[in-house]
Amino acid sequence: MPLNPAGTPLRVVLAEDSALMRDGVVGVLTRFGHQVLAAVGDAEALVTAVRTHRPDIVVSDVRMPPGHGDDGLRAAVALRRDLPDLPVLVLSQYVEQSYATHLLDLGGDSGVGYLLKDRISAVTEFADAVTAVAAGGTVIDPEVVRQLLRRRQDPLRRLTPREREVLGLMAEGRSNTAIARALFVTEAAVNKHIGSILQKLDLPVDSTVHRRVLAVLTYLRG
Repeated sequence: MPLNPAGTPLRVVLAEDSALMRDGVVGVLTRFGHQVLAAVGDAEALVTAVRTHRPDIVVSDVRMPPGHGDDGLRAAVALRRDLPDLPVLVLSQYVEQSYATHLLDLGGDSGVGYLLKDRISAVTEFADAVTAVAAGGTVIDPEVVRQLLRRRQDPLRRLTPREREVLGLMAEGRSNTAIARALFVTEAAVNKHIGSILQKLDLPVDSTVHRRVLAVLTYLRG
């Protein structure tokens, strides 16, 4: 049975109201060596399962019972407030700006992710996202990034087209090395662009905050 890239199985609580989708996600997670502690179909059961099992990561749909609105997201946010170290990966059928920004506003040092459900069909990409979020990373679906970036205005107008491109790749959760490969430039060039981005966005030099995350939030927040 294959393990995640770090070599350690993750303990997962999954919340998804569609039985077919839920079984599919369980199958993917199990295939990559993870242990699904609970697979539930509503937000109340999600909260109970997390408090019972204390998983390594929560994977949750946005819309689910009992209200069939953004109950899954609100449950995940509430859990994150109670358990600041809990990584959360949210799945959504559509790009919804308020959901993405609300999730990213959770802050803290623990991982967060926002993926469209279509991404699950790209099995390896989905498994990589789960691992990255569990490790403390921020993973945003590229389509979410593209749609949100089209709505951005100041202070992003100060960025050059190349700097905006670099920041967009940062928002997708890519490392400096991966950004360099994607843009066919050196890693030193990427570091220079990121330094310029942080300066132009007037982000404070403060050891208590992560300036890279603040840059991504500036880019995505509406």
